[in-house]
Amino acid sequence: MKVLKFGGSSVASPENIIKIKDIISRYDDRTIIVVSAFGGVTDDLIAAGKLAENQDDSYKKILEKIEIRHLAAIKALLPIEEQSKVLSSVKKELNVLETLLDGAFSIGELTHKLSDKIVSYGELLSSFIISEYLISQGINCAYKDSRDLIITTNRNDRTTVNTEKTTANCRAYFGDSTHEVIVCPGFISKSENGDATTLGRGGSDYTAALYAAAIDAEILEIWTDVSGMYTANPKMVKQAKPIAHISYEEAMELSHFGAKVLYPPTIQPVLSKGISIRIKNTFLPEAEGTLITKSKNEKGKTVRGISHISNMALLSLEGPGMVGIPGISKQFFEVLSQANISVVLITQASSEHSICIGISADDVSKAVAIVNEAFAFQIGRGRIKPVIPETNLAIVALVGDNMKNHQGLSGKMFSTLGRNNVNIRVIAQGASEKNISCVIEEKDVKKALNALHEEFFEENIKQLNLFVMGVGNVGAKFLNQVRQQKKYLKENLKLNIRVIGISNSRTMVFNENGISLKNWETELSNGEQANKSTFFDTVNTLNYRNSIFVDNTASDEVAGTYDMYLGNSISVVTCNKIACSSEYENYSHLKELARTYNAPFLFETNVGAGLPIIDTLKHLIVSGDKILKIQAVLSGSLNFVFNNFNDTTTFHDIVKQAQEEGYTEPDPKIDLSGVDVMRKILILARESGYRLEISDIKNESFLPQESLNTDNNEDFFTSLKKHEADFQKMYNEAATKGAKLKYVAQFEDGKASVGLQQIPKGHDFYNLEGSDNIVLFYTERYPDQPMIIKGAGAGADVTASGIFADIIRIGNF
Repeated sequence: MKVLKFGGSSVASPENIIKIKDIISRYDDRTIIVVSAFGGVTDDLIAAGKLAENQDDSYKKILEKIEIRHLAAIKALLPIEEQSKVLSSVKKELNVLETLLDGAFSIGELTHKLSDKIVSYGELLSSFIISEYLISQGINCAYKDSRDLIITTNRNDRTTVNTEKTTANCRAYFGDSTHEVIVCPGFISKSENGDATTLGRGGSDYTAALYAAAIDAEILEIWTDVSGMYTANPKMVKQAKPIAHISYEEAMELSHFGAKVLYPPTIQPVLSKGISIRIKNTFLPEAEGTLITKSKNEKGKTVRGISHISNMALLSLEGPGMVGIPGISKQFFEVLSQANISVVLITQASSEHSICIGISADDVSKAVAIVNEAFAFQIGRGRIKPVIPETNLAIVALVGDNMKNHQGLSGKMFSTLGRNNVNIRVIAQGASEKNISCVIEEKDVKKALNALHEEFFEENIKQLNLFVMGVGNVGAKFLNQVRQQKKYLKENLKLNIRVIGISNSRTMVFNENGISLKNWETELSNGEQANKSTFFDTVNTLNYRNSIFVDNTASDEVAGTYDMYLGNSISVVTCNKIACSSEYENYSHLKELARTYNAPFLFETNVGAGLPIIDTLKHLIVSGDKILKIQAVLSGSLNFVFNNFNDTTTFHDIVKQAQEEGYTEPDPKIDLSGVDVMRKILILARESGYRLEISDIKNESFLPQESLNTDNNEDFFTSLKKHEADFQKMYNEAATKGAKLKYVAQFEDGKASVGLQQIPKGHDFYNLEGSDNIVLFYTERYPDQPMIIKGAGAGADVTASGIFADIIRIGNF
């Protein structure tokens, strides 16, 4: 014989009840069906009772709503010719319910006994309607009121089941019944005095477990709206997976720490009998679900699941008067117990100086008051400090039978949280080592669960969540590269990249499930008005693990927001040189924030676009080498200009071409004035370990002063035309010597300079073509023959690839 329990979601509508019939029809064995109230009805009954107690006649509207719902279910499920008797019986019960509520309204009081009677109608009505529907479908079915079977005793104001009488009743009834299916209401029972009682939280599960234990059932099946117990809450962790097989102890640990599928105390009857439990999905009946058995998991896995409890608070009792004084702990917990306050977590310092507990935040005010009152004498003498609560917290727990003696699990858990800047307030681990728990801030729960799940369950696939600002030439190329490489990265580098937010100067859009990179332009065009502060607030509120802010702009305003991102553990990848070439204090501050909050700050594309210049320089420094001199052609745009400018072209036309092909900044004067190159050599000097400001760099500009004084692109290009003769003169002077014009940056002995130079044949810079860059690092290890890095140093594609490479670096940290 099997026992099947269907929860509120499974019986929430006629359509769902039809699914139950289809499930039951598959069974050849005799079955006991335990059902909850229609989804939401119990809450409605509780609300109606409170309104009636407060003499608010709006309880009648709730009653009317309940009546309409149940009568509609009868009409939807039963043939017309069979509806009359069922409608009559249900209306009769609803009339009794109305009388009970009217009574509470009249006297303005709702006793515990009356409340139990009112709430019990949810299960009574649902089970009766379902049994009549099954009978109408030709199933050999009977209805049995659980109040005739489950007997309770009231002790110390607590209702407990009289197991001996309940077992005897169940064995007698179910043993004699000849029906194939017996439908019983869950949650409800009857006292030894004949009064209606309820079984409390998880009551329907408890009903089913009592029946299964009493008749030594083959299995207890819990049918709900999820396909078993999951490795984490699937509503918060999209990658969570159902657990095929789990032990009683693991299931109870997970349930205790927030997994809503089971309420641990309710399964005690079957646990003691060694009866297996299977969690199944009413809406996906073919899914395997989760089998819960007495035996440990057979595959030897360590962590089986990650769970959490929200809405928690910490109370700390501490003070010198606790050390070596017997009875302090007893008094502390006794006071809480007498107030019916459940303690979820306990940790105590070995010095006995403090005891810290975790309780529901709903009990905080009461707990603080009673504890401070209980220890008022010690507090008054300064021996113990007044209790001050910490709220807005949650508990996260790793669970598994085989975690015991498995080295490194705690370290792995805490380092994963630390990398994501999740602050741990309290740590607790039982001697059984089946559970490692920690208390964190409520706002970090989703990030923590996803980070831990990624670490322990996702085959080392790391998810990176990108927030991209700037989708012009570089940004658009970058998004296209991400789209093209997404599958490759997941399969080969175990990186899953999602773009969660995109913004340009006009609009911005967010999608928590990831923006489609096939039609991001359409989504962005339909987005909300762009706002840099709102963009940051959204990124910070989403609080995703491995969040990366990607700046593809040349905006000083955007660069000014980096500290907010880094200070909230959000990595920054940028091709924008403004931040790293700003005042040294700001540059240093950003680097310090990156270290403090474990948020990488990468800007490889600040120098040389996609060339690994900064990364190579960093490796030289950390390996103990020292930079002696740097010589470089660092402007792809200027190199493009001077490689294409000659006596058959005009300087104006070549610069215009460079701008149109994306080799220059939107304002080409930034490149041609040397400011862009100054920023690049400044960044290299700083990354070499030198404290330098941009004002310290000597700039030997080749542009006429009139061109430098312009404040818009139109005037700038007009000035270039006006001074064409000067540019031709520069070219001819170099050409007559057999030299080429190159804009060179140099750093040596703590001093830096930039300027146009005539490069003779044979020099490393002479044959530099197109928009290529070249850097010569002279170091203590390379004093005579420098380390040379050479390649394309400008253009949207290579810049985008450099940004992409920085993101891959973060993924591999």
